Amino acid sequence: MPTQPYEDFTGKVVVVTGAGSGIGRATAHAFARAGAHVLGVGRRKDALAETAAEHAGIVAHAADLCASDAPQEVIEAAVCRWGRLDVVVNNAGATKLMPLAETTADGIAALFGLNVTAPSLLAHAALPHLRQAKGSIVNVSSTYGHRPMPGAAHYAASKAALEQLTRSWAVELAADGIRVNALAPGPTESQALTAAGLPEATVEHIKQQEATRIPLGRRGEPDEVATWILRLADPATTWLTGQVLTLDGGLELT
Repeated sequence: MPTQPYEDFTGKVVVVTGAGSGIGRATAHAFARAGAHVLGVGRRKDALAETAAEHAGIVAHAADLCASDAPQEVIEAAVCRWGRLDVVVNNAGATKLMPLAETTADGIAALFGLNVTAPSLLAHAALPHLRQAKGSIVNVSSTYGHRPMPGAAHYAASKAALEQLTRSWAVELAADGIRVNALAPGPTESQALTAAGLPEATVEHIKQQEATRIPLGRRGEPDEVATWILRLADPATTWLTGQVLTLDGGLELT
């Protein structure tokens, strides 16, 4: 059972994307346990229902964030239900192995559409409400946003873009009292590799290889990542903005 977070989000309203599994599900649960009203967003209704079933503070909201009207619709759903918005967690994203020899325009567009454009437009839609609340944006990057990833360069590039958006928005929005930070997890137990279309045997091989390269000797757990997302979003963390915190068991040091 995850430990109770020390952050107090009582009465705060949080939008968490990619809430159907993995880091997103753990983050939705952590915010709800800390007292927040959470809108858990994702494409898979059944998975979102499972997330919401575990805590009364979570409301499932199915949406394809790449649809043109989705960002505004998601933000309005939260504000109409609870009257405010304090935190946006841009967690939804896609992983894709795409060596240069197999790179296609559609493959690049799909990766950047979900990993860069969608969080940008969600933040844009949330901005008036975050200004009012002097709220926070937490972007979920990856160790590979600042570390080479041969065979998946465009995935790494999309996360690097998200990290640079984090820094730039932090400066741009500082006068509004909005803090913007990013968390860059290393390999974490989730369904991301399976969702990328890899066979089970390949997924297990990749997981074993990753674990052997991590100094702490294992992949991360979603609850460990969620803990730090809450800390970055915590209203008591008043002087931290524009930072990318790597949480990867020491992988980036190798």
